[in-house]
Amino acid sequence: MTSTGWWAQAALAVLRRPSLWGVALAQVLRLASPGWWRRSPFLPMPDPAYLRFRLETQYGSDHEPEPDDVIAYLHWCRTFRHVA
Repeated sequence: MTSTGWWAQAALAVLRRPSLWGVALAQVLRLASPGWWRRSPFLPMPDPAYLRFRLETQYGSDHEPEPDDVIAYLHWCRTFRHVA
């Protein structure tokens, strides 16, 4: 599947855009596994099976996520929140 290096690249891309920090935090909490605070590593990470499914449906099995795609997704989330 994918390595974890893309997480750091995506985080840096978000850190460079303070206007997306709020929506990024909201999405992290929204996608976090239920009860994440009770299990090590005590981080609000999405369920690995869900993340694997979403990434494979987006990119296939041999391509890693692009930081620009994460930024586009966050822009979409922010816009959708205002529309809904």
